[in-house]
Amino acid sequence: MTATATSVAAKPSILKQPKAVWAIAFASVVAFMGIGLVDPILPTIAASLKATPTQSEYLFTSYLLVTGVAMFFTSWVSSRLGPKKTLMIGLALIVVFAALAATSGSVQEVIGFRAGWGLGNALFISTALATIVGAASGGTASAIILYEAALGLGIAIGPLIGGLLGSISWRGPFFGVVVLMAIAFIAIAVFLGAEKTKPVPSKLSAPFRALGRPALATLAGIALFYNIGFFVLLAYTPYPLGFGALGIGLTFFGWGLGLAITSVFVAPRLTARLKRTTVLRVALPLLALDLVAAGIFVHVQIGLVICVVIGGLVLGILNTVLTESVMEATDLPRAVASSAYSAVRFMGGAIAPPVATAIAAAVSPSAAYWFAAVSVAIGFVISVAFGRNLKRVDDGAEADRVEAQAITVGDAD
Repeated sequence: MTATATSVAAKPSILKQPKAVWAIAFASVVAFMGIGLVDPILPTIAASLKATPTQSEYLFTSYLLVTGVAMFFTSWVSSRLGPKKTLMIGLALIVVFAALAATSGSVQEVIGFRAGWGLGNALFISTALATIVGAASGGTASAIILYEAALGLGIAIGPLIGGLLGSISWRGPFFGVVVLMAIAFIAIAVFLGAEKTKPVPSKLSAPFRALGRPALATLAGIALFYNIGFFVLLAYTPYPLGFGALGIGLTFFGWGLGLAITSVFVAPRLTARLKRTTVLRVALPLLALDLVAAGIFVHVQIGLVICVVIGGLVLGILNTVLTESVMEATDLPRAVASSAYSAVRFMGGAIAPPVATAIAAAVSPSAAYWFAAVSVAIGFVISVAFGRNLKRVDDGAEADRVEAQAITVGDAD
């Protein structure tokens, strides 16, 4: 049975999961809320703390840069502490730094505390994906769909809650994360059992060596440039959109809802009928075209809103297909592959917001979207030029077993 056929066969059992999986999924929703939470309040923070738009975009950059760098080391940490302790440390760090960000008095302080938040986010996200894959029933395909559903839901709810609480005070969304992450911490502590086997320490170099694998390096390269498009759409758009916090929140709630729907319901159907690489090579140009359209309609509110929502629909497909591809691309342990890929992916997200804002200030608001479109187009070129490296992504079979040791084993070489 092929990986794509397995995803369809496993679909009916996606809701029949252990309590531990649901606890991690809930925590994942809250963790991904943190990405889009500050989106609706960027203009408000800039005005309240007397910061420029580019300075406020560093709220994304510090968070994503630290997340990306730390991702290289999360498999090393989790292989020594075990997934449960790693998840709980990550959640605790998010609680602490979100609280500190909420009480900050300057944009520089918020940027710094968002960096600490990113460290906690890295420890949690990469470990959560590997843990869900190892613990979920229904195989890898079901686990990834569940994880992507949590991602989509978190990204959808984050801007909405950010807009609702941000319309009261820019500090409100940060305090909201503190409460929700504290609940997630308790859920993980109660429902995720202790590891039955002692973690096998991985090598510190494992994620770096993993990027030497042609398949993983190719997927990471695609994701680097694709994520630039992702975060230009998410982080830069609040400024030309021209809405208040609530209006921005509602717009990106629609964006995130579209992302969640296509990641869970559309992507599996496409990969059941088409090769994963084919789906990537269709979706990437569609995203680039959507970003070009956003540049054209940058001064037309309804047009820009439509481009944002359509972008979410395409992004949901790309997120799921890329994540599935990474999990199937090599015989490396899941935690190592996830850490290496995610590290590079988040680097693209870190670059995008301040660069887009600077380009918009120097050239025009439309130019920021065209920069994003060119970046996504480069990702498409990589998928075509190095397509031979992705043969296993299309042809590899999904084994009908739970690879629990993938959570802890660090280096398969």
